[in-house]
Amino acid sequence: MSKPASLTLGIVVEKRACASPWASHSWRPSSVIVAAPPVAGWRHMVSTDGRELYHAGTLVLDLHVRETEDYKVALSADPSVVYVILRSTIGEDAGATHEVRPFKVTASPYEAQTYLDTDDDIVEAVAMPSALVAWIQAFVDRHHVEAPFHKRARVPHDDAADRFAPRPLVPPPRGRADGR
Repeated sequence: MSKPASLTLGIVVEKRACASPWASHSWRPSSVIVAAPPVAGWRHMVSTDGRELYHAGTLVLDLHVRETEDYKVALSADPSVVYVILRSTIGEDAGATHEVRPFKVTASPYEAQTYLDTDDDIVEAVAMPSALVAWIQAFVDRHHVEAPFHKRARVPHDDAADRFAPRPLVPPPRGRADGR
């Protein structure tokens, strides 16, 4: 089995003011930076109109040979997307400076979907920069193998052999074949 291809991505997170009685702001992944260097802590990038952008950290995007079909789905979106998962730090780390942290980045929509089951994770599709699209497309071109479609042969169902088939409440009449 071949090793996965890896690329480091900087995760840009947006903090946006919101008019809600329950929260003063919200967090969401905004973009990714290809081949970003590791950062120690969050770095403030820009503030405009109730929005603040932070370079929140660096994560590794791994591509696996067996998931090329998944990557084709992400590349076929308009625009092509990569999925960023932010995890809540509330109750996790007393020294956390922000309520979320970058947790995972993936190019597989099906892997990203598994993180939607928890209430603490924020999962967002982020547009891929053109360099990332080219890198993933080259990986898919090199490793993707179309799986042929095999139609399953139907096997007729035999109620008499089925132990769990419902039994009639009234037995069929004996005698004539037409039931009279």
